[in-house]
Amino acid sequence: MSSTIYNHRSLQPTGPPAQGPSQHTHVRVNEAFDTIRQEFDVLTSDLGLLRNQRDEYESKVTSQINELNIIRQSLYELESQHGKIRQQYEEELSRLRAELHAARQGIPTGAPSHPTVGPGSIGPSGPPAPPPAVPGVVPPTGPGSYNDPYYSRDRERDREREKDREREREIRERERERDQRDRERDRPSDVSRDPKRIKTERIKGDRPGKHFPLSSINHYSPSLGPGPTPKLPAPAGPPTFQGPGLPPPPSAHAQYPPGPGNPPPAGPIEQSSSASTSLAPVTNASNGGQFPDDLDPQHVPPEFKKEGSDWFAVFNPKVKRVLDVNLVHTLMHESVVCCVRFSADGKFLATGCNRTAQIYDTKTGAKTCVLADDSAGKAGDLYIRSVCFSPDGKYLATGAEDKQIRIWDIAKKRIRNVFDGHQQEIYSLDFSLDGRLIVSGSGDKTARIWDMIEGASKVLTINDPDSLNNDAGVTSVAISPNGQLVAAGSLDTVVRIWDVASGMLIERLRGHRDSVYSVAFTPDGKGLVSGSLDKTLKYWDVSGLVNGVKWKDAAANGKKELEKASQCTMNFMGHTDYVLSVAVSHDGQWVVSGSKDRGVQFWDSHTAIMQCMLQGHKNSVISIDLSPAGNILATGSGDWQARICAYPLT
Repeated sequence: MSSTIYNHRSLQPTGPPAQGPSQHTHVRVNEAFDTIRQEFDVLTSDLGLLRNQRDEYESKVTSQINELNIIRQSLYELESQHGKIRQQYEEELSRLRAELHAARQGIPTGAPSHPTVGPGSIGPSGPPAPPPAVPGVVPPTGPGSYNDPYYSRDRERDREREKDREREREIRERERERDQRDRERDRPSDVSRDPKRIKTERIKGDRPGKHFPLSSINHYSPSLGPGPTPKLPAPAGPPTFQGPGLPPPPSAHAQYPPGPGNPPPAGPIEQSSSASTSLAPVTNASNGGQFPDDLDPQHVPPEFKKEGSDWFAVFNPKVKRVLDVNLVHTLMHESVVCCVRFSADGKFLATGCNRTAQIYDTKTGAKTCVLADDSAGKAGDLYIRSVCFSPDGKYLATGAEDKQIRIWDIAKKRIRNVFDGHQQEIYSLDFSLDGRLIVSGSGDKTARIWDMIEGASKVLTINDPDSLNNDAGVTSVAISPNGQLVAAGSLDTVVRIWDVASGMLIERLRGHRDSVYSVAFTPDGKGLVSGSLDKTLKYWDVSGLVNGVKWKDAAANGKKELEKASQCTMNFMGHTDYVLSVAVSHDGQWVVSGSKDRGVQFWDSHTAIMQCMLQGHKNSVISIDLSPAGNILATGSGDWQARICAYPLT
């Protein structure tokens, strides 16, 4: 019993457990984690501050660049105004000097002065020449006579001034020639290999200085024609801003370049004889399409005008305003932007310039891809004249001055195919909607249809015996929405249409008076829009070619019937210079055109009436495109910029 009572475990005093080495380790780990967490929070906060500072600095840099461009433009305009005021001042001085000398001789102020013959007739007028000697009459002497010493000293001073002016003119002329040589050197394409320049010089030799090829429209030009406040050209030899990030300095021009309300410098447009035989009565929008003659774009009522920091839009007061315009992004490039093209879903925009093609996100304006062929020769320029997305958005086709078509895999940034066969520069590309075919147009007078899978091509050659000056280089191509027709604009003023399946030429559309630089099908495929150096656009009804019956009947009846199969039903007139690019909206409601007059114009596709004129580029609008997925416009210009604009309906 006693053994069971005392047979138990003795009680031990309770207290805190002994602290061994493992517990110290856990404490140190927790403290380290807390320290790391605090440092991470501090770094995250610093990173947020740095990001805000970066955004602020970028905003300031962008603002400074915009202010610099505004200051630069103001400087050129001030130089232009200074030259004009100086010329007026010199003319006024010459007039007062002549009146002074006339008063000394006792000649009435209103009496006609002696005509100046020879070089003296150019430039500011000087003092009148001495009267011719008359037999039997002694020339007068003394005060007021031509032998007066004071008058002689005055004439000496006039001669010195005239010599100074001559020296200044010679210096300006040399600077202008040097500047011209620099521009010639920097041109995207050499004159000797640009068929467009050869053609335009040959056809338009009687109007020097009025017609330029695509290579020459890439450079800044003086004032584009009569405007509300004529300006003198910028003084020769302005400072040239070099560097990849800055475009060449713009030449002086009126604050608002001539718009649709200003008539073109040329006289009334005459219908060519070929057009009169092949065109049905057309709708001329010269009254409804142009702004009223008395409406100055510089003083448009506020309700018909919208202005941004470096752009403005003028709306036609004769029609109801049904759309708005907003600048979304300005995309700076390192050279002339020769072409712009949207992807099928409208999410991306491709641009082509010297040696590279770029792809931008249309929503953010961020550059997502740069494509450059490192294997291409490094000597000279290599301008990308045309770009085009495949319908699935996986590939981008580029056409360049080296006569090659490159098909890029966008995701891998590699060349998938190279199509070689053209003999001259490639000016235009277009994919079929199924992505199987791609059409190309070249200065070698051919369009080619390439099979993306097999790589084979079908050559569509222009060999008309009556082709104007035998110069029929293809400037623009488009494939119809159903993939059955290919249209091509040409330097010889003719638009031609081929059947894709057979390669047969089925239509010649005649009516333009100068080279056709752009063609575009309407979304339903029943219409074709063309833009020309004759400053007009034309709408052609090609509905009879869609099902193939009409052209087959016409072909069976001979060439004459073939040319009458499709007719021009609308003329779009309003641009004051070459029309370089045309596009049709995805819903078929709008026709949009870009021009050498630096403007973009929106036209009602059903009436050919102009709705809006957009100005903002400092140089020719070389290329335009409309998004297939929404009301978004893209433009490419010789001012080294591409722009993305929205045109929502009001």
